[in-house]
Amino acid sequence: MNYNIRGENMEVTPSLRDYVEKKVGKVERYFDSTPVADVHVKMQVRSTNEHSIEVTIPMSQLLLRAEEKHSDMYAAIDLVVEKLERQIRKYKTKVNRKFRQSGTKDIFKNEIGVTELSNGYSPEEEEDYFNLVRTKRFNLKPMDAEEAVLQMDMLGHSFFVFSNADNGDTNVVYRRKDGRYGLIEPEA
Repeated sequence: MNYNIRGENMEVTPSLRDYVEKKVGKVERYFDSTPVADVHVKMQVRSTNEHSIEVTIPMSQLLLRAEEKHSDMYAAIDLVVEKLERQIRKYKTKVNRKFRQSGTKDIFKNEIGVTELSNGYSPEEEEDYFNLVRTKRFNLKPMDAEEAVLQMDMLGHSFFVFSNADNGDTNVVYRRKDGRYGLIEPEA
């Protein structure tokens, strides 16, 4: 894996770089072969007491992404790696099944090691994770993004699906962690 590590409002020291490469490199143990991927790491200091790290690992037909905040950058790195490992363990069976159905080789190792079991992993939980418990159907009223944000706020939801009055596409508005709003549109 190739590492692209950059810092915002901070300098990425050689010791931080080595620590990131060592810790994020641990996710390689979950793959049958070393993935050919660029690992994008963005580290930043938001205030005097808040460090954040964002790790994105784009691979063919799979994207791993996690972000964490902590008062200590090294602790944030540890937490983000734990989050990546949880994602891999959670999706391992489903991703391998998808690859098998398409006629390609499994991407993740099939055996579960002692370290995975000690991290609270249970194979039975994996199958139950995607149990849909409710399905909702509703008409998508044509509106603009501003009206959709108002509807979302009136309902007290964190996202709202609507039909864009300008182009007829299905769009989603959502409330971001910073309190502002985002819009999701389909690609043309």
